[in-house]
Amino acid sequence: MSRSAFTPSAAGPEVRVDRSAAERDAPDLLPRLLKDPTTRVLAVRRDAAPLIGGRLALTEVGRLRGSSLEESGTGVPGVREWAFLGRDGDGGAIVLAVLTDDARDDLVADAAWAPLRAAGGDLPAGEAEVLTTAVALAGWLRDAPFCPACGTRTQVRQGGWSRHCPECGREHFPRTDPAVIVLLTSAESDDRILLGANAAWGGQRYSCFAGFAEAGESLEDAVAREVEEEAGVRLRDIAYRDSQAWPYPRSLMLGFRARVVDDAAARPDGEEIVEVRWFTRDEVGAALRGESDVGLPGAASIARRLIDDWYRGIA
Repeated sequence: MSRSAFTPSAAGPEVRVDRSAAERDAPDLLPRLLKDPTTRVLAVRRDAAPLIGGRLALTEVGRLRGSSLEESGTGVPGVREWAFLGRDGDGGAIVLAVLTDDARDDLVADAAWAPLRAAGGDLPAGEAEVLTTAVALAGWLRDAPFCPACGTRTQVRQGGWSRHCPECGREHFPRTDPAVIVLLTSAESDDRILLGANAAWGGQRYSCFAGFAEAGESLEDAVAREVEEEAGVRLRDIAYRDSQAWPYPRSLMLGFRARVVDDAAARPDGEEIVEVRWFTRDEVGAALRGESDVGLPGAASIARRLIDDWYRGIA
């Protein structure tokens, strides 16, 4: 039985991937790894990856290629770019295959495809982390092939982690945009939180308030500005809680908790947020258990984690 980086079943130890960034400078890294029979491939199509038994399905390079392709080559129908993700606990290399949008499902045998948004919350932490990295890196490799300074097509370097412009000499790297997200508690009671319904969700789901940090702005100032714009309330006791990489399209979500100054001032902006609503702990518990018609953020999101922590009384 061949070694697999992740066991596609509920059993087995949690696996984490060492990015092994020092290896990226080797100019022959990817061609060498793609010829190594112990290398495993994580295929990503847009934001979706193959799963077997609820676990990431990694495959051998040769099986991804298909029997009709030359073993000496790295070109695979349906694969746009390759990148080095790192090494598993046994030292085996894991590479990313960035697929074209029309790549076939059967590039990975017997797998069902699921997007990060849907699958991330159910994967073991190590697999969720490597999938998040893969989706983020794949998005950059797919969407940013040209130099933003001169428009020349760039050359992929450092195992997929940088691009070099042969015309103007600039080096480009995957972009990460800082964004803030905040859970708001009542000025009057720790047992109430304010959530908003985004217009993009048709008003059917309630979540924390979020937005991108602007140039020259601290994260705390970004929290206060975004909440006042979207929900009309001023804040105090703004405190950092947690963070999460979120490749939609390239965010680093920085989570906060804050207290509202005046509960009665809450109102939606009417554009991005169509409704704001105060929820008691009992109402949130019913929604988490699926016992109400209130929709909450998906299990893979930091928004859900912030709500879960508050509901469980984690200070």
